[in-house]
Amino acid sequence: MKDKFQIIKNRFDEVSDLIIQPAIINDRKKYIELNKEYKDLDKLVKKIQQYEELENNIIEAREILKTEKDAEMVEMAKEQLEESEKELAATEEEIKMMMIPKNPEDSKNVIVEIRAGTGGDEASIFAGDLYRMYTKYADKKGWKTEIVDYNEGTSGGFKEMIFKISGEDVYGTMKYEAGVHRVQRVPQTETQGRVHTSAATVMVLPEAEEFDIEINPNDIRKDLFMSSGPGGQSVNTTYSAVRLTHIPTGIVAQCQDQKSQHKNYEKALSVLRSRLYEMELKKRQEQDAAFRKSMVSSGDRSAKIRTYNYPQGRVTDHRINLTLYDLNNITNGELDKIIEALRLADNAEKLKSAGEEL
Repeated sequence: MKDKFQIIKNRFDEVSDLIIQPAIINDRKKYIELNKEYKDLDKLVKKIQQYEELENNIIEAREILKTEKDAEMVEMAKEQLEESEKELAATEEEIKMMMIPKNPEDSKNVIVEIRAGTGGDEASIFAGDLYRMYTKYADKKGWKTEIVDYNEGTSGGFKEMIFKISGEDVYGTMKYEAGVHRVQRVPQTETQGRVHTSAATVMVLPEAEEFDIEINPNDIRKDLFMSSGPGGQSVNTTYSAVRLTHIPTGIVAQCQDQKSQHKNYEKALSVLRSRLYEMELKKRQEQDAAFRKSMVSSGDRSAKIRTYNYPQGRVTDHRINLTLYDLNNITNGELDKIIEALRLADNAEKLKSAGEEL
């Protein structure tokens, strides 16, 4: 462990020096990469310092127990030793988790796409519930949400909702939400009180930076149309809504949320870039055996990941067989219990796959 700690400290000193070099500051891509590494290493070095302080406390307490005759001092040393040893074990586990190599995408913002699946109007209502759940969760985390595009359902909710979440380590958290979400409840339109099952698909794309993927402007077809509001009414009388088609792949992205054609274009381009980036990312991940085994693999979008059962007030995540009878709080944005459990299980799998004794 000591050798690994020294390597980390040396790298932290190296990165601290590099990010103030003019050549690095002028290289936007390199500067962003090193700045992210600096933040991660800074947290890790502080945790290592905490670990070393606890080790010193243990040595000090043991020395007192060997030499001290005063009963009160001996008792205090025993308490310090017990407390420090307990903290040391917990801190060591934290460091092990922090030393697992991070995916470079984890620190990125995300584009979330929610689409109503089977279940007709009820599926659209459920898609709207998921959108509200995520916006409330983002708000609790101090993240910012922006609507990119949407298509309303006929009885409420959304047939499709695309929005962006910006903040710290958003993809590293939200990636666990990708997959099919299922709801079991009595729909508002059900007259005989029967429980129906509906579904919605959630896609979570890491937002691509301009330097992550290059798009030839000649490969994009731009179409303009009028933004439409609730009930098909026109939001404005100008052709401000933008639809972009990437001709080589056929991937389409559109935005009609802003009154400005320029802002809609920028948002649609961001979505297009992220979809193309995700496509390239998936190609790399398909070659990564460890990723294919991971529970957060987004390879199979038809995989059912979670069920929200309203009659029983429960939420079940099928990937780790976790059931919580706390549906109301969870659908109001209290997702941390589920996401932390998934993160722990995922990290444990990574440690196992790495086969390293840290």
